[in-house]
Amino acid sequence: MLSLERLRILHAIDTYGSVSAAAEVLNVTTSAVSQQMAKLERETGQPLLGKNGRGVRLTDAGRLLSGHAERILSLVELAHSDLEAHRGVAVGELRAGAFPTAVRGLFPAALADLRAAYPQLRTVVHELEPQESLARLGRGDVDLAVVLDWYNKPLSLPGGLAKAPLFDDIVDAALPLGHRLEGRTEIELDELADDDWIAWPDGGFCHEWLLFTLRGKGIEPRVAHHAEEHATVLALVAAGLGVAVMPRLGRDPMPPGVRIMPVRHTMQRHVYAVWREDADRRPAIRAAVDALRASANAYQPPAS
Repeated sequence: MLSLERLRILHAIDTYGSVSAAAEVLNVTTSAVSQQMAKLERETGQPLLGKNGRGVRLTDAGRLLSGHAERILSLVELAHSDLEAHRGVAVGELRAGAFPTAVRGLFPAALADLRAAYPQLRTVVHELEPQESLARLGRGDVDLAVVLDWYNKPLSLPGGLAKAPLFDDIVDAALPLGHRLEGRTEIELDELADDDWIAWPDGGFCHEWLLFTLRGKGIEPRVAHHAEEHATVLALVAAGLGVAVMPRLGRDPMPPGVRIMPVRHTMQRHVYAVWREDADRRPAIRAAVDALRASANAYQPPAS
């Protein structure tokens, strides 16, 4: 009898390319991965991994078994989904990952509604950036992800995932009081070409979007500071240390010293719920998506 967990490990090595990457994704040690692969080779009576320089590669038998493992793991997820659908009620545990402002702006009301409507459902939320949410969704560490992309820079979704739009989040400019443009009713981003910028951390999806958008307008931004939390960004703007772009979702409270300015050509983030297609029939998924949509519809983000 083949071990389901060992098949999961083999498939992770195949998917992520190395024992160390699989170990990181599965949150186990590399020695544990190697031990489990040695046991799987004994179970199958065939070598599944071969040396490839300093790393490893899957043998022909390993690739064959990994293909079967992918289908087996999908069927196991489908079986869980069908059993829950057969019961017809959202029960058990639902693990969700969401970017920070979605956790702050959408999840409190959605979680309260879920707890009231489905007392046998336990929902656990992890604050994660979109790429990490999708990675954990793909390997089964979370059941639902709330992610975002930008009006001019879509987020690529891996195959095997389904998504539902929740709402569009408008993005404004944040200026310090006393800024030369603070008396305007709206501005264009290229009018901030000579300002210092407060940006998201290097390498993140939102930081890359900001550089992409500004450079598309002929602006090479002088990034003075990097900050992840909205409150930190706004504090730096209030201190006169630069300008920023600021989504409306999860933006409150607004500190004194900041002037929020609408951008003439509206910038938006598109917010989605994403889940694995093989879990599509789970009542818990449907209940959570409905609760998040209701929270998004009721959310009234500040315009200024």
